[in-house]
Amino acid sequence: MLDINLIRTDAEKVKQALLKRLDSVNLDAILELDRKRRELIVESDKLKMRKNSVSAGVGKQDKSAQQALFAEMKEISAKVKALDAEAAVVETELGGLMAELPNMPEDDVVSGGKENNSVLREWGIKPNFDFEFKSHLELSKSLGLIDYERGTKLGGTGFWLYRDLGARLEWALLNFFVDTHLNSNYSFVLPPHILNYECGYTAGQFPKFKDDVFLLASGEGKVQFMLPTSETALISLHRDEIVKEDELPKRYFAYSPCYRKEAGGYGSNERGMIRGHQFNKVELIQFTRPEDSPAAFDEMVSNVEGVMQRLGLHYRVVKLAAKDCSASMARTCDIEVWIPSMQVYKEVSSVSSAKDYQARRGNMRFKRAATGKNEFVHTLNGSCLATSRLFPAILEQFQCGDGSVTVPEALRKYMGVDKITL
Repeated sequence: MLDINLIRTDAEKVKQALLKRLDSVNLDAILELDRKRRELIVESDKLKMRKNSVSAGVGKQDKSAQQALFAEMKEISAKVKALDAEAAVVETELGGLMAELPNMPEDDVVSGGKENNSVLREWGIKPNFDFEFKSHLELSKSLGLIDYERGTKLGGTGFWLYRDLGARLEWALLNFFVDTHLNSNYSFVLPPHILNYECGYTAGQFPKFKDDVFLLASGEGKVQFMLPTSETALISLHRDEIVKEDELPKRYFAYSPCYRKEAGGYGSNERGMIRGHQFNKVELIQFTRPEDSPAAFDEMVSNVEGVMQRLGLHYRVVKLAAKDCSASMARTCDIEVWIPSMQVYKEVSSVSSAKDYQARRGNMRFKRAATGKNEFVHTLNGSCLATSRLFPAILEQFQCGDGSVTVPEALRKYMGVDKITL
């Protein structure tokens, strides 16, 4: 959520920043509701002060005067009740409009969509095959790694089933990611797969993107949903908390399956594992002081790149334009892996900074030691990594002319084999 004080004092700055990612921006309704809310609060407070003053003087008056004062106090109480009720309605309406506003892109994030994304760097060399190479779909079938037909039979379109060395390769990737971060300064978390509405709201996915997740019916009348990414859970770890400054940064990583509707996918270039309703991912999260978040962002990008380089996969790092960043994020870099059969790069990780946007929604603060004042933390997240696109990339980039696939060296101790053969 954006800072209402910033909108109040510099609406034009907020508007110009949001126009990088929105076609139009109108803050008039928000400013009008904010003005009305403050006026109602001031009027109510004045009446409450008058009531307290009258109450203090009741005992000094004769009986006749007391009756008049009691009548005045009753009238004041009724007015205060009406004003507070009206203020609550205005507050709810204002909160709804504020919740719909996306984050402000950082100053160096350019406007526009994918067409304005910029490639920062590439690593490795695109594979150049001297034989007729196969797609990951062909390789996974011929090597018996993925059973697409039975996956569809069990779950429907957008699901698959790992088998034998395919299951071992998937598990090897997850073991590799977990071991890598166990040896870093990140704390390991296994979150619930069913979350409450507050988690979606704090992450910035609700209410606008509620239809993108699998909602669950609850007999208690509560909104629950299957987590679309561990970020949605981890971001709420310190919701409604005030942490000490010397406890920052807080770093977490989590493994979980991710459940998404992914409406509109599954075209000819999205076959196989490129897009699905369920996939595995390891996610990184940091809570930092505002001044530390730029360095944390760079560290997280470096972390993801280090894992990609250990796997030996050709990839590139792309800085996203404003419209291509998710609504909660002020800055995002995607790490994209090369898929030879598709002749395109596909995102396997997004590292993003929300600055204080998610912290405001979740009321997550720290106490500044020098001032004793509470400030909002900054939150950052990054996938490290999503396996459903790494798996195809490994099959395709490391395939051999005889139809086998060489296992990346970093995964061999988990796989128990150096090569996946027919």
